[in-house]
Amino acid sequence: VPVPEVESFEQLNRYLETRCREDLKRRLRGQKVPKGELLKEDQAVFLKLPPAFEACRQVSTQVDKLSLVRFDRNDYSVPVRYAHLEVTVKGSVERVWICRKDQVLAEHNRLWVKEAIAFEPLHYLELLERKPGALDQAKPLAEWQLPMCFHQLRNRLESEEQCWGTREFIRILRLLEKYSMVRVERAVQQALKLRHCHRDVVAQYLYEEEPVTSFSLEGREHLKGVYVAAPDLTRYIELMGGIIS
Repeated sequence: VPVPEVESFEQLNRYLETRCREDLKRRLRGQKVPKGELLKEDQAVFLKLPPAFEACRQVSTQVDKLSLVRFDRNDYSVPVRYAHLEVTVKGSVERVWICRKDQVLAEHNRLWVKEAIAFEPLHYLELLERKPGALDQAKPLAEWQLPMCFHQLRNRLESEEQCWGTREFIRILRLLEKYSMVRVERAVQQALKLRHCHRDVVAQYLYEEEPVTSFSLEGREHLKGVYVAAPDLTRYIELMGGIIS
């Protein structure tokens, strides 16, 4: 009292922590020491915390044929390859995780309305690559806001290859499964400068940004003494029947 006015849960948590710490300095009626001192006496007899504790609600359920999982009267998408599998849903105040064994299949912001659907467009690209004709009717992609360069790329591909251009465009979208939107957008913009901009062309610009790895013998002393003899090229003459052209 009064009800605090805050802009986020983070701000509310900071406010509550501050007020709670201030309240520990207050002395209750009939007590000789502040609440903070009484808390220390209680903590001395507290039970130990369990070794692992997740502050979330967990339910076991199954992914349906639309690659959706229902949790608290809302639906959340997972990649289509996990349809019909048993999963565990973990819901916190802000996030929802859909897991199978130790693997997190999908993660969403938690919906607090009812009967809503949280789609992740990337979850459905694998299926659309096999059925490119459904790209414009796919509900999971209906509200997906792509940069303008992606639309330019699609128009160019479809004008050059028609139905195969749509499939190629979806293959390019699937690069977003591994790379960030910023990096793929930059690669698409570079590819648009070329006359032909297929998936492999776009991917090439992404590979150029990958860190270059090198092999070093440092710390591998047992390999430094390895000797590989030069091959005897006369063996090839024998394979050719002794004939040298």
